[in-house]
Amino acid sequence: MDARSDCDQRIALRSDEERGFAFPDLDPPKEVSAVGGVGHVTIDWSPVDGAAGYLILRGAGAHGPLEPVDHHSGDVLSVPSPPYVDTTCTPGTPYRYAVASVPEVTTHGRPSHTVGAVPLVAGSIAPTAQVTVDVVAEGTELARPWAPMIGSERLSQLLCKDTTGGHEIGGELEDALRRMHDELGVRTVRAHAIFHDDTHVIDGSSYNFEVVDKIYDKLLGIGLRPVVELGFMPRELASDPAKTVFAYGAIISPPASYDRWHDLVRALVQHLVDRYGLDEVLTWDFEVWNEANLEVFWSGTKAEYLHLYDVSAAAVKSVDPRLQVGGPSSAAAGWVDDLLDHAKRYGTPVDFVSTHTYGSPPLDVRASLERQGFGDARVLWTEWGVTPTHFNPINDSVFAGVFLLRGMRSAAGRIDALSYWVASDHFEELGRPPRFLHGGFGLQTVGGLRKPRYHALTLLSRLGPVELPVTYDGDGGGSLVEAWASRDRDRIAVLLWNLTLDQTKADGDPALTRAVRVQLPGADPSWQLSTTTLAIGTADVATAAARLPDWPSDAELADLADRTQLVTAPAEWNGSAVDVTLPMPSAVLLELRPARG
Repeated sequence: MDARSDCDQRIALRSDEERGFAFPDLDPPKEVSAVGGVGHVTIDWSPVDGAAGYLILRGAGAHGPLEPVDHHSGDVLSVPSPPYVDTTCTPGTPYRYAVASVPEVTTHGRPSHTVGAVPLVAGSIAPTAQVTVDVVAEGTELARPWAPMIGSERLSQLLCKDTTGGHEIGGELEDALRRMHDELGVRTVRAHAIFHDDTHVIDGSSYNFEVVDKIYDKLLGIGLRPVVELGFMPRELASDPAKTVFAYGAIISPPASYDRWHDLVRALVQHLVDRYGLDEVLTWDFEVWNEANLEVFWSGTKAEYLHLYDVSAAAVKSVDPRLQVGGPSSAAAGWVDDLLDHAKRYGTPVDFVSTHTYGSPPLDVRASLERQGFGDARVLWTEWGVTPTHFNPINDSVFAGVFLLRGMRSAAGRIDALSYWVASDHFEELGRPPRFLHGGFGLQTVGGLRKPRYHALTLLSRLGPVELPVTYDGDGGGSLVEAWASRDRDRIAVLLWNLTLDQTKADGDPALTRAVRVQLPGADPSWQLSTTTLAIGTADVATAAARLPDWPSDAELADLADRTQLVTAPAEWNGSAVDVTLPMPSAVLLELRPARG
């Protein structure tokens, strides 16, 4: 079995154990509805207090069993809020739907009553949806959950002089991170393995943080701050150094001595304060380990992880109690309640909760914080993406870019940071990239070209500071078709997209194309319109590079970069509305500005 297959199998193994507490028996959602549209069914419901999310159940015919709708994300199927658009159904077939409340990712409550719907067969004309933007509303501050944080390969790679495909790893990773800061306003970087063997933090009976200093000096020189993920285990402290993960051999065992682990963590934190100043380090976050609820990342038990958290938090706070520490840094929103229940019983500090998910918008774990009495803690999704699977072509696709838009919109206002995993294809958990386009997790390729997911962040960054109210109507309005509208002093920006979470439709589905009318009542009809489009074949590096060699030349890369950039062009509108055709997947940014004199 090769490394990829082995990791894909092992990453599905949870290390959950029995809990000492029970989750609340949440009521099922009420006012559940299902409406058939062309190529889809939209399911809607009323939110339930205490729910972190909702699981959509479906059965065919009048009496078939209800099963979770699988949108083939490879991870959590629950979604944080209504509505849900089901495109895995067969047009013309009657279905029954129900919705169950989810208090925590491993369990769900009783299903709601069932409702029926039939997805419609496509005709020759694209169905229509309407989006209405209240451009004269006072509006609210527009949240930017993408700006606080981005993920990265372990930061020791910033010092690496090796090449991949003829491109220096360290230099290009540094350039990729600088671009995230300079172009998109990202402020922090979260990465694994600051205690990996290649940072040499233990030197006999003392500590040596010279390599850590070089790493963090580079990062701060870019203008970024680190999220200090406390892990993995230094060989000298490991109870079982043979337990490793990834091609670079990160050690995943508990420490042989928790006292020595405490001493190491305290020494690192004190060193960082001494080097960079307390005021600076007070703005950093210290995260305990990575995905200990998966056997692939933690060879110990849940109880041992909770002990590791206690010891780590105590070590951080011993330097200054105001320093920020959190966890459980878990896969698939697991162990959040477990950590908080443990911390409540033993008085362990939790300044932020961190967790991860892929393939769906992140759940609303604020419900767990409120339930366990940690309502003031921040919520950081320190990993999130379209798929948890390495070397998956969907990572290079336009679908992934539009997926990013949907997730960020869902997270806005309820999550403090949603960190896309990761900035660059210079990423080697399962080995270095084998070719230019290989389905890598990066927002940017080896060679530094922007993928559709990077372009999606660019479109988001062009939204203004004031969010405007949006309402929907028509076939797929508010479920397939969504919008995020904003206002500047002299600009109205409306970002539209068309997407299903169904990854079997990643290459598109003509039945899901929508003709969208964007109504802008109250807009100045003399203003000029411009559009910027992201679609299959437009700003789409995967399509443009389909016939290039495994490693394009510098000249080919330069040409490819030119052909796959986002292009803003003038467009016509009638003074009150804009008509747009949106295939699935695609997005378009509409910008209205005063006419130039």
